[in-house]
Amino acid sequence: MGLRPVDLARRAGVSTQLVRNYEAAGILPPAPRSDTGYRQYGPEHVQALLTYRALYPGFGAETATEIMRAVHNGDEALAYRLVDAAHAALHEQRLATDAASEALGALAAEYVDEQPGAGPSLLVGELAHRLGIRTSALRVWEAAGLLAPSREPGTKYRRYGPEEVRDARIIHMLRQGRYYFEQIKPVLDGLRRTGSTDALRTAIAERRAAHDRQTKAMLHGAALLHELITAGQQDASAPTALAQ
Repeated sequence: MGLRPVDLARRAGVSTQLVRNYEAAGILPPAPRSDTGYRQYGPEHVQALLTYRALYPGFGAETATEIMRAVHNGDEALAYRLVDAAHAALHEQRLATDAASEALGALAAEYVDEQPGAGPSLLVGELAHRLGIRTSALRVWEAAGLLAPSREPGTKYRRYGPEEVRDARIIHMLRQGRYYFEQIKPVLDGLRRTGSTDALRTAIAERRAAHDRQTKAMLHGAALLHELITAGQQDASAPTALAQ
């Protein structure tokens, strides 16, 4: 007797509607219907569901879905390429975090060892061009309380002095490392108040720990993916073996 959507949902701890959504998205292989029109799932659907749920934390919904579709379409090479690409992307993030750590350390030293270099203040467009970002990003950082540029009398144009330019460089590097505003604010506060880099070191350590968690999740998902692919290969070869 086939399994019902509710049976799969209970196995994975999700809703029955989500099970149906997974089938519609190609995450699960198509389910045959009973004479009365009800879906009838089997062990292969349970395995596919659990595999996707294991892939999701490490690879994300989009990549995990593409991997499952490739497997169900018999395109193992594509599935392997998607896995490799995800690991390569994470490796690049690790390298970026290392590079940002070194660069941020040098910038943070300016708070302790010396005052920001003298120089003319910059307009919002000039600072955005120097950093290679949009002016809207600087306005968002200001709205989040990360930057506080002065205003020109009369025109009210924003002006970024050497300290604001230095802060904007730090914010930009942290944002490139995918740090959230709530992680960046204590870094800037510590540097501004006491020159302390404790919050900066904590933020970088948290980022590296997040990389490690993602790697572990990828390994867990890949293990179930290997079992799924191997089971499919065995099922495909079974009729040939019987014929012999």
